[in-house]
Amino acid sequence: MSALENLVGRIYGPFDVEASRDRVAEFADVTGDDPGRWSEHVPPLFANAALFSVAPAFLEDPAVVPFTTSLIHSEQAFEWHRALAVGERLRVSGEVAAVRARGPLNLVTFGLRAQADAGEWLAGEAVFLMSDSAAAEASEEAEPPVDLCPAVDGPVVQRPLPDEGAVVEELRCGASRNDLVRYAAATRDWNPIHWDHDSAVAAGLPGTIVHGLLMAAWMARVAARYSASPRPLTSMSLRFRKLLRPGVAAAVTGSVAAVATDGADLDLALVSAGDRLVTGRARVTR
Repeated sequence: MSALENLVGRIYGPFDVEASRDRVAEFADVTGDDPGRWSEHVPPLFANAALFSVAPAFLEDPAVVPFTTSLIHSEQAFEWHRALAVGERLRVSGEVAAVRARGPLNLVTFGLRAQADAGEWLAGEAVFLMSDSAAAEASEEAEPPVDLCPAVDGPVVQRPLPDEGAVVEELRCGASRNDLVRYAAATRDWNPIHWDHDSAVAAGLPGTIVHGLLMAAWMARVAARYSASPRPLTSMSLRFRKLLRPGVAAAVTGSVAAVATDGADLDLALVSAGDRLVTGRARVTR
């Protein structure tokens, strides 16, 4: 039995997160989204800021720290109950929902709830792979120049929802090392593997890597352009499969898996050099 299993049911928070106009605009900007669209309501993946208002309390818990020698965010799911207006103040809490030990690895499911006076906005679950043993070391790579960024697509106009089985329009994306620091500031996800080379190498990585949830935000941009609703997505589930280095080109691709009267399911992938780095499904509202 892992010592982490004793933490099942432990609650962290609540913590306050204000969806202020400046912070929402900052988040839209660093994820490549259109700040004009999100002048009255927040983009779906502002959920990242909610998660990282509470996740550090869990990861910095003295009972958890020994198991963060190797830490991988492997899966993420979000469910949005309503649109969140700019200016609302959230109360965010997290809970260790489940722990499964597999040899030296622990699969920890961390639940998330975010609500305001107008009602619950968000529920989510993250799955972390955690171990007190270091991961296998990757070959160290030099860091790219801090401002090196591949060609990326800017904000896109709304598109009509394609027919079932159709391919969605590709979105080119990527991030510079400067972008990763800006994203960390916008979401408070200050894990040093995203901005400090030595910390990344010590964690068994080739160098700094793009935040998994920043890649998720790019995928959400693709899904959200097929809905004009202030709550364009009702749910999104993701699996993080491979890392992306700063300065490296990537793209979001996908297809329409199913269409219903109230929306559609999109199967999405973030790809780079032929590899599927992140895969997921998003439910788009009409």
